[in-house]
Amino acid sequence: MKVSGFTFIRNALKYDYPIVEAIQSILPLCDEVVVCVGNSEDETLQLIQNIPSPKIRIIQSIWDDNLRQNGEVLALETNKAFDAISPDSDWAFYIQGDEVIHEQYYDNIQKAMLQYKDQPQVEGLLFHYKHFYATYDYIADSRQWYRREVRIIRNDKRIRSYKDAQGFRKNNQKLKVKLIDAYVFHYGWVKNPALQKEKEKNFHRYWHSDEWISQHVKPEDFYDYSNIDSLQIFQGSHPAVMQARIKAKNWHFEFDTNQKKLSLKNRILQWIEQRTGIRLFEYRNYKLI
Repeated sequence: MKVSGFTFIRNALKYDYPIVEAIQSILPLCDEVVVCVGNSEDETLQLIQNIPSPKIRIIQSIWDDNLRQNGEVLALETNKAFDAISPDSDWAFYIQGDEVIHEQYYDNIQKAMLQYKDQPQVEGLLFHYKHFYATYDYIADSRQWYRREVRIIRNDKRIRSYKDAQGFRKNNQKLKVKLIDAYVFHYGWVKNPALQKEKEKNFHRYWHSDEWISQHVKPEDFYDYSNIDSLQIFQGSHPAVMQARIKAKNWHFEFDTNQKKLSLKNRILQWIEQRTGIRLFEYRNYKLI
């Protein structure tokens, strides 16, 4: 069985993406990792080049900054990386620049890839998610955060990144997938508040015009993490590759997890989910088989 990892990145240092940790977290499961490095305003290319692994293969890309609707440029860059993986790979392991895999799940992931390798009806593997928020101590747990997403797909170029690169489609149809016992640790909302604000301003450029941004994004110097509907304390360990980054954290945030800013409808739906494990009316970008 051959496995290729793939990802894309731009301005990793400027916006403090844990892309090195993301790549390092999938390297043990991959025979190669293709990194599509976009034209950056910092030393992102050198950052990736300095990762000490012969498995890493870099391709360079120029982003189309005129694409400012629905985050479509992110899907385009994802597809560039996917198209560059070795043609003889069985599986393609996708990781985004703010996602990390915990080593405790390596065995489960490896077993799942082996189990379904010769079952072509399984087009992808579905992961659970932990969305960290503000610091490494809190998880966002309301319904606005997606619970699962496809991160391993067949090496089938009929599969394309979908919309803003959250998931995938094959011939514009949802992938048929198996849910596996593994989590993606999502750190996209854990940054120094000043950097998080700069990332927010930049990220909106992939969806909206400058006029929209000036009207809807507050011109503040720091991101206000307190405007969150629901958090819980994280009980567990972080991936080994994240330990140095966690130790270097230079900001503070505290939150009363008993504080819930939920509508009555969402309170009821969340109460049902907590007791049954079922998320009613959930959007699914896949077909579970």
